[in-house]
Amino acid sequence: MNDVYLSIGTNMGDRFENLQLAVKLLMDKAEIDVVHTSSVYETAAVGYTDQADFLNIAVHIKTSYSSSEMLKICQWVENELGRVREFRWGPRIIDLDILLYNHENIETESLIVPHPRMYERAFVLVPLIEITPVPIGKQLKKAHDIMQQIDCEEEGVTLWQASTELKFMQSVN
Repeated sequence: MNDVYLSIGTNMGDRFENLQLAVKLLMDKAEIDVVHTSSVYETAAVGYTDQADFLNIAVHIKTSYSSSEMLKICQWVENELGRVREFRWGPRIIDLDILLYNHENIETESLIVPHPRMYERAFVLVPLIEITPVPIGKQLKKAHDIMQQIDCEEEGVTLWQASTELKFMQSVN
């Protein structure tokens, strides 16, 4: 089984429901086991800042899907929830990014893992670190090291709703 870490974010509509639906769609896939979900964090927009704040989570899954198949599933979830790509870093109903796929470095035309901006974004690192308290592998160790230097308040990342993965998972069923 492959260990995959995703970042999921939303800043349109019922943001919490969008996160719940995205996780539910992943859970509905026979070959995906959602292992952990982080608490929900509210974060200021990055890049294009004239938009609503985001809710973000990290999700750890185990799957037999390849990295390219996981990318297609993430895009399918986005499409199912009505994602429209108007412009880069613009508002979105849902966004799923593959942060890590096992301990691999992947670079194809459509997928780069680890996510190329993962280490630059507190809104990605904070929930990821929450679900990986013991860093395994070079990429997670690097994420943990970077988090030691980040001031979450300064970076605009605040806890929106603390929830264990069990509580979050029950809310999507």
